[in-house]
Amino acid sequence: MAGLGGPPGGTPEGAPGGGEDEYRSVVFDESFVRAARLQEFSAQERITDHAPAVRRRPPLRRAGLSRQALILVLLIAVAFGTAIYMGVRHPYQSSAGQRTAEPVRMSVVPLAPRDRVPGADDAAFLYAHSPAAHFRTAAQGIPLPGARRTAHFSEDQVFSALTTAKNYIVRSALDPDVLGGEDVRSVRVLLDPDQLPQFDESFDRPAADGRHAPTGWLIRFDPARAELADPGIRVDGSLRTVESDASTLEVTADHTMVYALRPPGDARAETSLFTVRRELHFRFDREDLRLHQTRLVASSVQAGPLSCADDTANQLRPLLAGQKAAVGVPDGTDPYTSGEATALCGSLAASAQPQV
Repeated sequence: MAGLGGPPGGTPEGAPGGGEDEYRSVVFDESFVRAARLQEFSAQERITDHAPAVRRRPPLRRAGLSRQALILVLLIAVAFGTAIYMGVRHPYQSSAGQRTAEPVRMSVVPLAPRDRVPGADDAAFLYAHSPAAHFRTAAQGIPLPGARRTAHFSEDQVFSALTTAKNYIVRSALDPDVLGGEDVRSVRVLLDPDQLPQFDESFDRPAADGRHAPTGWLIRFDPARAELADPGIRVDGSLRTVESDASTLEVTADHTMVYALRPPGDARAETSLFTVRRELHFRFDREDLRLHQTRLVASSVQAGPLSCADDTANQLRPLLAGQKAAVGVPDGTDPYTSGEATALCGSLAASAQPQV
């Protein structure tokens, strides 16, 4: 019997709470049916072919990758690209290091003597009677200051910057082959690759434009005018280091170098002294420190005795013992033409010459 209040035989099928609700949880939608691995043959197929009641369906082939597969492939591609990028780019390289190197600013000022250049048979005698009497010889005159760590650079990195700056000074101003105009490569290899085009152009097409003077990069004499009479070049000066930003170290070198010179091929000729005051500004990023190379930012040279009328951009043409500066002025400068540097010339003080 049905319960109280219910119709006989229970709730009719199709009414709320009837048979459909009982099987609602097992009703399959169309996508589920299509995905089934087994398929029932129709009645006609079973009569005709005497086939079994069901057959196995081939797996569905989807038109493309699933969303999960696409996401996985994308993540792998991003990770691979990031690994390549980090491998190529130095982790400490800053955006400043990516910029093209600024041209070196350079000036070479000849110092002309007012009287004849003093000379003597002995270079040691001239040194002893000159302001260079207390100077040290060659690289000994370029002592390294104590290397101290900065906010962003270790002690070893500071020492590397100082050592590279010293090597540049030694090679560019104390090497006899460089002084004689026979070698430039030993200086070139110490420069950051970004500066090599300017360096090469300076020697291919020298110009007194403040950018392409070989004598701004290194010291060299006209081999037809003078040669070293004594390899013991006297040097005095200092090196200073400062951290300009978190990715850059700067070294300033300020040195005075005194050379004993004589006419080429004449060992009996009197010797005279030639003085160069040279200030160089170097810049280092972490890549430069690792490779022991540098960027030359600025070069300022004062040298004499020279004649103001001579071109000092390509080679220095010293006035030797007994010679006087030619009467004349440097080549003219056109203030209406851009890109030219003003020609400069100074007077060599008598106190800078040996007292003989």
